Order: sequence, then C-alpha cells, then structure tokens
Amino acid sequence: MEKRFDKYFPWFFIVGDVIAVILSFFLTGLLIQGWGSIAQPEVSTFSIFIMVWLVITILRKDYRFGRTSEAQSSLSKLLGSLAWFLAIVAIVWMPVYSEKLRLMYFVILASALFLLVGSYRIGIHLILRKTRAFGFNRRRAIILGKGGSSSKLEHVFNRRRDFGIQFLGYYDDESPCDLTKGTIEKFFEDAPNLQVDVIYINENLKDKLVRKIINYADEHYIKVKIIPGGSLQLEKNLSFSKYGDFFVINVNEIPLDSIVNRFFKRSFDLAFSLLVTVFILSWLIPLVGLLIKLESKGPIFFIQERNGVNNNVFRCLKFRSMTPNDYADTHQATKNDPRVTKIGSFLRNTSLDEMPQFLNVLMGDMSIVGPRPHTIPMNKIFKSQIEKYNSRHKIKPGITGLAQVKGFRGEIENPYQIRSRVKLDYFYIQNWSIWMDFGICVRTMYELVLNRENAY
Repeated sequence: MEKRFDKYFPWFFIVGDVIAVILSFFLTGLLIQGWGSIAQPEVSTFSIFIMVWLVITILRKDYRFGRTSEAQSSLSKLLGSLAWFLAIVAIVWMPVYSEKLRLMYFVILASALFLLVGSYRIGIHLILRKTRAFGFNRRRAIILGKGGSSSKLEHVFNRRRDFGIQFLGYYDDESPCDLTKGTIEKFFEDAPNLQVDVIYINENLKDKLVRKIINYADEHYIKVKIIPGGSLQLEKNLSFSKYGDFFVINVNEIPLDSIVNRFFKRSFDLAFSLLVTVFILSWLIPLVGLLIKLESKGPIFFIQERNGVNNNVFRCLKFRSMTPNDYADTHQATKNDPRVTKIGSFLRNTSLDEMPQFLNVLMGDMSIVGPRPHTIPMNKIFKSQIEKYNSRHKIKPGITGLAQVKGFRGEIENPYQIRSRVKLDYFYIQNWSIWMDFGICVRTMYELVLNRENAY
C-alpha cells in the first residue's frame, strides 16, 4: 500500500538535488574567477543542463533509497548519473569555448558536483535512517512460517531499527511461540485488520500455499518476499537470471562480475599506474638499477611466476633485492636474511622493491588493490590446507590489499596469518567497491610511513 511519504519524497529529493547542482555551478564560477575569465553557461544553456540532470536522475531512479541499502550505494548511483551528465556537458558546451581554463572549469565543476550532491544525498540517507529508527515511515511486516532463517530475520528487525520495519509476529502451523499469532490459515482472517505492508514467506512452505499467499497479496497490494534457506544465507551477493519465464538464483556472483564495476576499477588502475610510471618509475628504475648493479652482479628486476586471476600464471616484476639464488620461489624472506643485499634491504624496508608492479598493472596482469599474489609453490601448499583459498583468484591480484593494511603482510610465520589473509581477501572480493579501493590506498600510504615492523 502506498504511503504518503513515498508519494512526496521523490519530489522533495529532486528539488534538493537540483539546488545542489545549481550551487555546484555557482561555486565553480566563484572559484574559477581567481584564475582568469571564462564564459559561464548562458541562462538558456544552464536551463538545459538542469533539465538534463532531471532526466538522468529520474530515469536512473536516483530518488529511490532502499531501506536496507548503505550510504555507499547512494554514492555509487551518483557516480553513474554524474558520468552521464558530465559527458553531455563536455560534448554540448565545453568544445564551444576556446579558453585555456575550460578544462580546469570542467574539473572543478565535476568535483563540486560530486562533493555537494554527494553530501546532500548522504545527508538524506542518514536522515531517513534516523527518522525510521525513531518510529517514523515504518513498514508493518509479518513472517509466514517459522524455523530455518525466519528467526534470524526477526533478530535483524529487532537489531536494525533504522530499516524502519515493524515486525508484527509469525503465523505458523507447527512452531508456536510468544510471537506466533496463529496458523497460516488464520492469517487470511486477520490480514484485513493488520494493515500489513510486507509478507515474508519461509521457503519451506508448500508451493500451493505460497501461490495462495502471493495471490492474496497481489489482490491487496502487499509486497511479498521469500526468505532463502540457510545455505543461501551464507552468500551475501545474490542476484537472479531469467531464462524465458524461468528464474534462477546466482549464488556466487561478486561485484566485479559487473562490467560497470570492472570499468571503474580498471580506469582507476590505469590512471594511477600511468601517473606512477610517468612521474616516478621513469627516473626510479634507472637510479635503482644503477645501485643494484653497483652492489652485485645480476639483473635489475627479479621476475617471478605467480598465480593471477583464474589461476593464470603471469610474470610478476620486482626490483631484485637478493643475491641470485635457487630458493627464491620456495623460501620466504626472513628477518636478517643473508640473501638480501644492502640496497635490497632498503628497497624491501621501504616497499620500493614492489614499485615495478605498476607495470604489471598497466599490462593488465595486476590491479592496484587486490589479494597479494603468492608464488606457485606456496599456492599449491596453501590450496591444499585452507578452505576457500582458491577463491582469492576470482579477481586480479593487487600491489596492496585489505589483508596488508590490516597488518597481515610480510613473512608468514603461523598458519593463522595465511588463514586471516584469505578471510580478508574473501571479504574484499565479496564486498568490493571503488570506495574500498580508495580507502585501502590511503591506509597503505599510512602503513608505508608509520608501520614498517614486518617489512624485511
């Protein structure tokens, strides 16, 4: 059943969104004045831009805030809408002007839009959460069928008041409890007086009864959701595929199965690694190469085969930090390892030995952020010892990763260290977002400067 809030909120949201866009243009104009003169969009052009923004956000349904969605989902939606809007601005307006500052104007405008509109949307998201936690804009829900995962859902309702779901109780034929209001047949008698908004159906109910419930809900404008069983509850990222009129559940899809997410991650990888290659590696490789050659004979780079995405083997690049030896693939570096050279010790302590891997990123073998790649012999050992170890190869390995910024880097001395790495890698793969990548990169910088305990 439609609530008055749902009727008016989209309009309220869109008005605030447009105000944030107008302020972004205004702020950009103020900031750019200090750098020189540039033609502002005319009133007619500006009006067209506002209309374009409205069309994009309405078509993409940016005004829809899922009750159980997190704040980052609002930013993900904004990124998509912003990409479309800026592309249109760049095509329609920017080429008309020949001023030297038009690129700077475009960059400042994009930043202002992201900051102001993003802040507005996150603010709205948090306000909605707070109002629902205080009892406003709530949905009344019942669960038909107890047992299995039904009780877990009840606990979620009680724990997450900010979801705005008021749990009325169960209807079940076999498992009475304090919250059981009667049998499932009694539900059909009570329903007209319950004012139910959502029905959650236990998956163990018989098909004929499920169809009856769904038909009743359709006739009375009540939403219906089916609670997956315990085996499916183990997977957080479930989606559906349709084969004609037949639906199946995609149990083990990950965020990076989406072509859009892969595009954002690869774009970030290319932009970051290109900057590092041009401004750092261009002079670092000759300098470090000379120092390595002066101390010991052998190549500048240490090239080692490692397992990448889908277990495909690739050649991982590092500055050579040891004297050439036959045990590099099977023996990890240890503290005060005699194989490590003086310049190698400095490179390893500062993590500069990993810098050539930005070339691996450019070649597409690695990513900036991802599970750290292990040597092939180590992979074979860990795969036989640790459950779900091989799942870390679903995506490209990274120069840094979630496990590394959580303290699990360097030598593996105890079994719990590799198990913890695998758990963190699995969490990263299942919950990836571009914001997580940014956060890991920032945390990596912090670790490089202030935490060198396991770097040897």
